[in-house]
Amino acid sequence: MIELHAFDDQRAQSDALAKAVGDALHASLAASAATAATGTSTGTRPAMLAVSGGSSPRPFLQTLSTQSFDWARIAVTLVDDRWVPETDSASNAQLVHDTLLQNAARHAAFWPLADTAQDLHAHVAALNADPRFSVAPDVAILGMGEDGHTASIFADAPEWDHAITTAERFVAVHPGNAPHARVSWSLSALKEVKHLFLLIAGPRKMDVLNAAAASLQKNAISQLANDKGVRLDVYWCAN
Repeated sequence: MIELHAFDDQRAQSDALAKAVGDALHASLAASAATAATGTSTGTRPAMLAVSGGSSPRPFLQTLSTQSFDWARIAVTLVDDRWVPETDSASNAQLVHDTLLQNAARHAAFWPLADTAQDLHAHVAALNADPRFSVAPDVAILGMGEDGHTASIFADAPEWDHAITTAERFVAVHPGNAPHARVSWSLSALKEVKHLFLLIAGPRKMDVLNAAAASLQKNAISQLANDKGVRLDVYWCAN
């Protein structure tokens, strides 16, 4: 199910999404504390927030960094990252450090997805065995390409079938028409996210989303939009 939130300017979009993300994180932290209080868990785990890279989310991430959340109880990770060193300008981890992990949000933990000192497939296997990622993120903010990909689940990648069917949390992806190998949360993991947001702008991306939602297509956003168990809150700016 898609819930559309439309805005005329980027500032209003960023402010509204920051508030929605804060409310979702607060709810997740409260639920975790309640579970710990009943003795059904060994402790209060951090709320996991997964964010997207690229240029589009930069203003939103900067806005989010100033919000007075309980950042010390929040772990920030990514929905995907390119298989490049963190010092590379294409690194989503670098973007997060430069935009989100500042101001109030500097107190959050950061759980990166890429470590090019290792073999890609061995690293993905290690992520899938990492207890920090034994559950899906509590909150995730997705982006979307004009080909309908989200995270790094590309329809033209040889890993497409695996990425949309595996029960594993993470997949390695080699897009056909985009640079760099990637690490991405799988489609099944994204479907388990409790609070799933999509941040997009412009009429072209709205057209892509509408077409993806109208009938099942071979792209990741269509797979999410047509899953009746998934609620996708879309924050769209007209400009």
